[in-house]
Amino acid sequence: MKIGIACYPSVGGSGILATALGEELARRGHEVHFFSYERPFRLPEHAPRLHFHPVVINEYQLFKYPDYTLPLSVRMAEVSRDHHLDVLHVHYAVPHATAAILARSMLPPAQQPRVVTTLHGTDTTLLGSDPGYGPAIHHALTCSDAVTVVSEFLKQETQRVLGFNGPLEVIYNFFAPRPPRRSRAEVRRELGVADNEAMILHSSNLRPVKRIELLLETVARVRPRETFKLVVMAGGSFEPYLKDVQRLGLKDRVIVRENVNEIEDYLQAADLGLFTSETESFCLSILEAMSFGCPSVARRAGGIPEVVADGVSGLLVASADPDALAQAVEGLIREPGRRMAMGEAAQRRARGHFSAEAIVPRYEALYQRVCGCAG
Repeated sequence: MKIGIACYPSVGGSGILATALGEELARRGHEVHFFSYERPFRLPEHAPRLHFHPVVINEYQLFKYPDYTLPLSVRMAEVSRDHHLDVLHVHYAVPHATAAILARSMLPPAQQPRVVTTLHGTDTTLLGSDPGYGPAIHHALTCSDAVTVVSEFLKQETQRVLGFNGPLEVIYNFFAPRPPRRSRAEVRRELGVADNEAMILHSSNLRPVKRIELLLETVARVRPRETFKLVVMAGGSFEPYLKDVQRLGLKDRVIVRENVNEIEDYLQAADLGLFTSETESFCLSILEAMSFGCPSVARRAGGIPEVVADGVSGLLVASADPDALAQAVEGLIREPGRRMAMGEAAQRRARGHFSAEAIVPRYEALYQRVCGCAG
């Protein structure tokens, strides 16, 4: 099949998932075309059957702000026409689904691709209740040929917030790790993590919903302090939080790496993850850690309980209490045997439920279904 994929290129679960999906589809023999204003940061430069079509954003004095939706829709229509795309698979309703619906309407019926929209969270939980966006999102979903969500939690939220009663198919995120380039020992030496220290990993785009201030308050309460280092893989500038690091006396406990592409190097060096988000539709970062046998402590929020089997492959804390979160972290630091057992269970769960082999065929079946193809 010939599939177009629109996503954000920046560090974030939706872009990472979309890029990985495109790679896996190309590996399975499909022709895949990506659309974005920049090349997705994990998209290989030269790979068979993978193509990138940059969207040029023009600035006109007539417009106070540059428009992205219209040039994106035109690019989608052009590529759909020239390459005879079967499906436009868009990640996030705004602006990608809106642009795809417009692109489809520009083409004659015989050349119109099917539109599959995948919701990742913010388009429902944040924009869905905004009167400036909600009706447009609802319209885009109604006009899509299929809509998927990354968790049961997000399915329920989409129905509640948007009042959308159409079919919603839950297809979980997956993670297909690349081989690390460096050994665990090399990475830990580079970071300055000693053999007798637990490496706590946090990976996120640092948006407010990730509650980085709670993350820092939590590690500030972990005792004894010399038993750990917190490594933050930041998909954005960590500068706004440096004052908190100083205030909490964490300067020698916190290590930051910004916009890292080879995240696998750091995942395989970690001992446990720590995530303090207010809500998550899925939390791909937890799955990434699980894939390398790293259990996580996280808040019991949103779709996280669908990813983590509490007490088996990680620990979930009901409240936003930094003392309770710190206590869970301390327990896993003190009991390496328990931590390793949870890590092994986490890796089995990642491979069994959230691998490319488990998830990508579901997308392939969905494409075939909306296109009216035989399975």
